[in-house]
Amino acid sequence: MADEEQGSPAAAVFDALGSEYEKAFASSAAHRASLEWLLARLAPGSKVLDVGSGTGRPTAAVLAAAGHRVLGVDVSPVMVEIAARQVPEAEFWCADVRRIALEDGAYDAVCVYFALLQMPRAEQSDLVRRLARALRPGGLLVLATVPLDVEEFDGVFMGQPVRVTSFAAEDVIALVRGAGLTVESEQSVMFTPTHPDAMPEPQLFLHCRRAETEPGD
Repeated sequence: MADEEQGSPAAAVFDALGSEYEKAFASSAAHRASLEWLLARLAPGSKVLDVGSGTGRPTAAVLAAAGHRVLGVDVSPVMVEIAARQVPEAEFWCADVRRIALEDGAYDAVCVYFALLQMPRAEQSDLVRRLARALRPGGLLVLATVPLDVEEFDGVFMGQPVRVTSFAAEDVIALVRGAGLTVESEQSVMFTPTHPDAMPEPQLFLHCRRAETEPGD
């Protein structure tokens, strides 16, 4: 799929970082534990959407190796090229997930690891609602973010200028609940990426489920 957002700030940042991003986050025990939570609950051959799939590691690689059907979506052409090479068992699109059609009930699980932070709050909220609807009844959503109450904050991430928007932890939880999801578990950690320009950052991992039936069914 063609990238409709080439030249976007997020694409520029992750084009520049490339495989350095994977190296910097490879030691994240919380990310691995989150994937283990998901794997323990997925039926064989589940269909999974990986939003902000990056280099394909660890998320798409772990899920595909377990026999699941993975579609990764990322705005960075460089990241998508790396992912397609590293995880040939999965499918990757270079696209902005905000611009692609998401069929209701199409996925058994959706992964959103740190993919919202360069979107405005209104777009983050809208996307989470769309991703929740894209889950089948009983489907799973795992979401990780940096839970800070900041809006359009200009900073530096691994040497790259970024404009970050996020929510405080309680507001992230309210956001996913407002999308019709139940939070089954959560983990808060401090993590320092393995990179000379990286700083310690708080991280919140939410493990959520769409209801088996909709209200009124």
